[in-house]
Amino acid sequence: MDQTTVSYIVAAGSICGIISAYWGYSRGAKKDTYSAGAKTGEQQADITYIKQRTDDILLEQRDTNRKLEGHSTQLSDHAVAIARIDESTKSAHLRLNQLCNEKGNGQ
Repeated sequence: MDQTTVSYIVAAGSICGIISAYWGYSRGAKKDTYSAGAKTGEQQADITYIKQRTDDILLEQRDTNRKLEGHSTQLSDHAVAIARIDESTKSAHLRLNQLCNEKGNGQ
């Protein structure tokens, strides 16, 4: 083999090496990009899920607050009714005492 042939072989080998290195680099870059995209997509899905659950919790809390307000109103109504019954019982007790006193004094 002469010197020129060896030079061509070395040049072809160098070019093949450069092409193969670039091909490997671009393939690795695609994998990195794909992995980064998958990770970003997963994070966005997690954030979306968290937002939905937060909205659900807020709706449940509003519903619970409405129910509690309803129960609070009922308790307030019951407290008023109990106060009326208490006053009525006191009044009836006073009348009974008066009747007993009148009956006892009249004999």
